[in-house]
Amino acid sequence: MTDHIRQLEKKRYLQIGKNLGVSLDEVLDAVSIISSLEPKPDRFYNDEETIYIIPDVYVYKVGDEFLIVLNDDGLPKLRVSAFYTQALAKKDDLSMATREYIRDKLKSASWLVKGIQQRQRTIYKVTESIVRFQKDFFESGPVHLKPMVLRDVAEDIQMHESTVSRVMNNKYMYSPFGIFELKHFLNTGIQSVDGIDKVASLSVKERINALCQRMGYFASLYEDNALY
Repeated sequence: MTDHIRQLEKKRYLQIGKNLGVSLDEVLDAVSIISSLEPKPDRFYNDEETIYIIPDVYVYKVGDEFLIVLNDDGLPKLRVSAFYTQALAKKDDLSMATREYIRDKLKSASWLVKGIQQRQRTIYKVTESIVRFQKDFFESGPVHLKPMVLRDVAEDIQMHESTVSRVMNNKYMYSPFGIFELKHFLNTGIQSVDGIDKVASLSVKERINALCQRMGYFASLYEDNALY
């Protein structure tokens, strides 16, 4: 069967039997055994569910600029039905209590729609601020991450730190270098040797990681050359 995978996929059992010089029953018996096999043998030993991350915002580089696009796919398309405003316009058809009830619900619905729109605008502002602070990251990669704290973003977009923190919580961004949680860009600074500049702690980790990978690469080359 190893030489007839294409025919097996297309269920050309008679052709397989003819090529192998065996009966159709023998081919069907082999197909039954193959069908019972597990293509991923380790599946039974791993009960972890794969969680796929859908970014809340996308950042693309277009020419020399960065384009920010919000992901609205998961948001409901909310609107207030005109039926209720039209019902309020008919003065003689509704009682006073009914009118007050409809007005109250319309206010709540309007507040909800505006709240969702405000949330999206805030996510956009936060992302815009991150791109502005971390331009070197978006230009050249993770090792160029700069020190940035929540206060920097809050002051930049003129919002309270708690509001910014709630907006950034469990939100993800697609960037030219992969998908990152928004709070990934918040990190403390480490004083440089000269004591003048600060380097982002995550940037230092990335540099150490890259250095270790290079050392491992050169070590493997040395071992290979030592065999000769």
